[in-house]
Amino acid sequence: MNIIVLQHIKIEDPGYIKDLMLADGVNLTTIELDEGEKIPNDLSKFDGMFCMGGPMDTFMEKEYPWLIEEKKSIKDFVVNLKKPYLGFCLGCQLLGEVVGGNVVKSSPAEIGIMDIHFSKQKAEDKLFSQFPNQIKSLQWHSYEVQGIENNKDITLLASSPITKYQIFKYQDHAYGIQFHIEIKDTTVNEWGCVPEYKKALEDQLGDGALEEFDTAANDNMSDMNNYSKILYQNFKKIL
Repeated sequence: MNIIVLQHIKIEDPGYIKDLMLADGVNLTTIELDEGEKIPNDLSKFDGMFCMGGPMDTFMEKEYPWLIEEKKSIKDFVVNLKKPYLGFCLGCQLLGEVVGGNVVKSSPAEIGIMDIHFSKQKAEDKLFSQFPNQIKSLQWHSYEVQGIENNKDITLLASSPITKYQIFKYQDHAYGIQFHIEIKDTTVNEWGCVPEYKKALEDQLGDGALEEFDTAANDNMSDMNNYSKILYQNFKKIL
């Protein structure tokens, strides 16, 4: 099994799901876009694609010109090759833009451990049918996908009170997940060292919020890791 992983900052990798893939002997090809690594021209050799989060936003093509090529590659993989894709946070927003949506500022930003509510479409979904109707998730985003309501290829799978498209799928093979299901017990402290993430956290929750956030994440870690296992096991079935 060959999986390509698009990363935008080294510390934001597939996390707990990466541990599961490595234990399975999956062949991972990681492209660190922020360090100048290039996405291969021929994506047909990959069985699936993971696209991770990052401190930049989808519209920052002038500051991060590699975003232009990344969007083309995601479109090729998802729309033309019709291969399985999982996008987390920024990766969710990139998918949303590629399939015709807009990425707009959330009002307010969502940062913290928050509730996700699944739609009735979950019951028939290949990846999420085994999930409970409501879960706790780690949110750390200031932008979200909108404007895909009239796309017949899009299915809304889960929302939060602030963000409609917490999980959506394109056709039956490409999924955008706005929250961070992939986290592990080191994630919050590692991400808290990224200036953009720390500022967003303190703007939303106040000075010194990192320790409280980390505690809340770890209180819910067992459930979140279990959800990652379910997601990964089901994702393997569609590869």
